[in-house]
Amino acid sequence: MTRSLNSLETAKRTRPPAVLLLAAVLGATAGLGQEPQGGAPAGGAAGGAGGAGGVGGATAPSAGTGGIGGIGTTPGRPGQPQQPGQFPERMPFPEMQRMIFLSGKVVMEDGTPPPEPVVIERVCNGQPRPEAYTDQKGRFSFQLGGNQAVFSDASYGGFGDTIGGASNDPFSGQRNSPAMAGMGGRQISERDLMGCELRAVLAGFRADPVPLSGRRSLDNPDVGTIILRRLANVEGTTVSAIAMQAPKDAKKALEKAQNFVKKNKANEALREYEKAIQLYPKYTTAYYEMGRVLEMTQQTEPARQAYLKAIEIDPKYLHPYRQLAAISIREQKWEDAAEYSGKAIKLNPVDFADLYFYNSVAHYYLKHYDEAQHSALEARKLDTRNRIPKVHQLLGAIYIEQANYAAASTHMKDYLKFLPAGQEAEQMQRQIEELDKAAAARSDNR
Repeated sequence: MTRSLNSLETAKRTRPPAVLLLAAVLGATAGLGQEPQGGAPAGGAAGGAGGAGGVGGATAPSAGTGGIGGIGTTPGRPGQPQQPGQFPERMPFPEMQRMIFLSGKVVMEDGTPPPEPVVIERVCNGQPRPEAYTDQKGRFSFQLGGNQAVFSDASYGGFGDTIGGASNDPFSGQRNSPAMAGMGGRQISERDLMGCELRAVLAGFRADPVPLSGRRSLDNPDVGTIILRRLANVEGTTVSAIAMQAPKDAKKALEKAQNFVKKNKANEALREYEKAIQLYPKYTTAYYEMGRVLEMTQQTEPARQAYLKAIEIDPKYLHPYRQLAAISIREQKWEDAAEYSGKAIKLNPVDFADLYFYNSVAHYYLKHYDEAQHSALEARKLDTRNRIPKVHQLLGAIYIEQANYAAASTHMKDYLKFLPAGQEAEQMQRQIEELDKAAAARSDNR
């Protein structure tokens, strides 16, 4: 037993390498396709909501007529002629799988379209599933369940598409296009909608959900207008109000830059971003998007300066803080990471689990264990989709430092659930066994 405790003390003295906690960093991509937890592409053009039919005009296909099976045959013996004196037996109707279409509109409290694309989610029994993005006018139209091609990244679902996967890997920069919404996925039946509702998601805002229980395939697809209302304790914005005042020529340059980004033409994109900034020196969005391209091309210091300039112009613009925190984490500049993530959390304490994760990692390596624990618990609470499984490993490491071996074991076991079979899983299992022995020894000594 003493050996077990000694091994834990050794583990405390040898902190886990930073890379173990960086592998699951969320939202701080050096890539061009980072999406906030709310789901809307940061600074990108609004993608069309997929699905058949135009906006507001999607109609369900006409109902088919199901045949009746079993007439004229002996029950249980297909193909055998009916015997004299037997009544024909009707076989049950198979469940008809009809496509269900939904459409509607999302507006702000003043009636204007949202400043950026909004994710439309289907929430069933507390589990959110994204369905589509709104377009530039706030409209959406889609077939239920037809979204998997566009949302097959770390933003939603189980660990099969959690952080560290291709599309949201902090070091990859891959992105799924909103224009693909409505492709792929599983057809949703009327029965699947029991206990479900439709929800519009935009960071810093909330809207009343639209109930889906009882909806039929032949119902009017229009669910009406969803109104987004700003949360009282959220000051930060994911779209800079100052950027929205840019002149047309500057906006055209920004749009050209974004098109070059989609074509992986970084140099051409950077030239257009610079042109947009020359036309409108306060163009915060151009500084931020330029910073992301610079990051992708391994120009970290110029990227940092671009983010800092965006914050200087608009201190409430959230996305640059997230990128700066991520850069600081990768460079192991813990004080900077704690500062940038902390400022962003104050601007929006309700929407971004990744910011709390960054903050916890930074405070852990600064040996501020109480602050690290608080932020890690907040990250876990907000991370309802298990996008950041390493928060459990982080909490385990924090509780080891606090000599709370039972709690450490619990979180390490939670993290082990996400590990595939292999050497790391075996090492984690051995560490859990040591923690359980230490927890038992501490309990026996009381």
